[in-house]
Amino acid sequence: MAKPVFKSYSQGQSVLFPASLDEKLPADSPARLINHIVDSLDISRVIDTYKFGGRSAYHPRMMLKVVIYGYLNNIYSCRKIENALNDRVSFMWLSGNQTPDHNTINRFRSSHLKDTIHEIFTQVVTMLVSMEYLSLESAYIDGTKIESRANRYTFVWRKSVEKNKARLEEKIRRVLELVEEGIAQDNLPEDEPPRPVNSEELKERIARINRENRSREQQKAIRTLEDKHLPKLEEYEKHLEVMGERNSYSKTDNAATFMRLKDDHMQNGQLKPAYNVQIATQNQFFTHYDIFPNPGDTLTLKPFLDGFRERHGKYPAKAVADSGYGSEENYGFLEQNHIAPFVKYNYFHKEQEKSFRNNAFLVQNLYYNPEGDYHVCPMGQHMEKKGDIIRESDNGYKSSISLYHAKNCEGCPLRCLCHKAKGNRTIDVNHNLNRHREKAREHLTSQEGLMHRSRRPIEPEAVFGQSKSNKGYDRFRHFNNDNTTDKVMMDFAIFAVAFNLEKLYRKMQDNGKEQAKTKNKSTFTCFILFCHLLNRKAEKNKIPSQKDMPCAA
Repeated sequence: MAKPVFKSYSQGQSVLFPASLDEKLPADSPARLINHIVDSLDISRVIDTYKFGGRSAYHPRMMLKVVIYGYLNNIYSCRKIENALNDRVSFMWLSGNQTPDHNTINRFRSSHLKDTIHEIFTQVVTMLVSMEYLSLESAYIDGTKIESRANRYTFVWRKSVEKNKARLEEKIRRVLELVEEGIAQDNLPEDEPPRPVNSEELKERIARINRENRSREQQKAIRTLEDKHLPKLEEYEKHLEVMGERNSYSKTDNAATFMRLKDDHMQNGQLKPAYNVQIATQNQFFTHYDIFPNPGDTLTLKPFLDGFRERHGKYPAKAVADSGYGSEENYGFLEQNHIAPFVKYNYFHKEQEKSFRNNAFLVQNLYYNPEGDYHVCPMGQHMEKKGDIIRESDNGYKSSISLYHAKNCEGCPLRCLCHKAKGNRTIDVNHNLNRHREKAREHLTSQEGLMHRSRRPIEPEAVFGQSKSNKGYDRFRHFNNDNTTDKVMMDFAIFAVAFNLEKLYRKMQDNGKEQAKTKNKSTFTCFILFCHLLNRKAEKNKIPSQKDMPCAA
């Protein structure tokens, strides 16, 4: 029986000419695409962040290649990127065998890319537009909540702070009344509520208190004001200052707001510190991104589109979004800036149901006469206009609401189906919002609207799915203790650049396969045609053709 033969194996062998890393890297590696694109980018602003003089630094172009390629390979930790530079051929090839440590990589990312990576992202998007992989004419907009790195049990709630602050102010007033009568209220009239106590004002009042000839109880009360109440009041004021217009924030990440996440680890929609990430996509490429502290999407559309214009120099011609963005303020903004509103409103799908259309008692289905400015109830009674009121939203937007009142609903046989109020029925109508909804309905039900509606689920929602599930980017890795989102924005911008370049690489690979299939198909067709012509020539010359030869069987 023959013995097995093995190739020689020696770990300590040396070669006269060491192998080149370029030979080890495949020709179709994404590292080559990253290298080519980053070499073509303008990184002058990144270079300007360096201080000249002193010890030489790693070249920012090399560092940028390594960081982007790390994010492309789902490596977001600086320590893991450092390890990859020592044991992965593609990283070695990109870095030219240089090995910056994790501190250097983190310093480059936080100090040199924090304000410049956004311009690099814009350059990549402009390049993709020139390559005709995407267009900036339409923007598919959606948002998701990504968890912050902050501890989930470090929350501060506005209601709790305001409640405790009010209690503390009442304690301070009682102490001041005990120490010096009338100083707390400043002789306010009895019908006026007490003014909130300010920490600076409290310091001045404590300084004005005469401490001589005070009883032991009064001396203790003054020390309580200085050592206990004043620091606590300053703490509550600081909480409200950091919180701003929000309802909550995290102590370890001041810019994070507590939001209800759908995809938390316990699958029960817990409140966690998170950010509302808004993106615009086209052909599943990122075209714009922004991060907001408010949980809802309604108030994000205007600043998001303003950021789109600031980045690309123009608004998108068409905005496609779901019903979370369908407000009067947003529709007015789109109309003012000549953006086609392919934006749903809250009952867009419901109004297309048969039960909704056949319900004659709904306000939306009541007949309206614009000339006489009245509605007609199902019994034929005119509901005359009663007046107008102004409603103000949470962000200060004012809407004009018209009220219409029925003259007499007593004895109406349809009253139990029409309304449940004790008196006559009153309805409120926002004519401006109805006009915007009518315009949006026309866009959404058109052929183009059907196309956009079918594409929206596979645009931003698919990008979010790929980012969270495939790329593992479901939590931020940076704190923002200065109440800004600079570091979080920087991290997401690097991810967006890497995501776009990986998507470009995949599409180029697919195009190459399609071209290869087409080329092989055309080659096969030419071969068949050549065989057919050869057979015809053989028959004409009366020589045995290929199919008549014995070997043909």
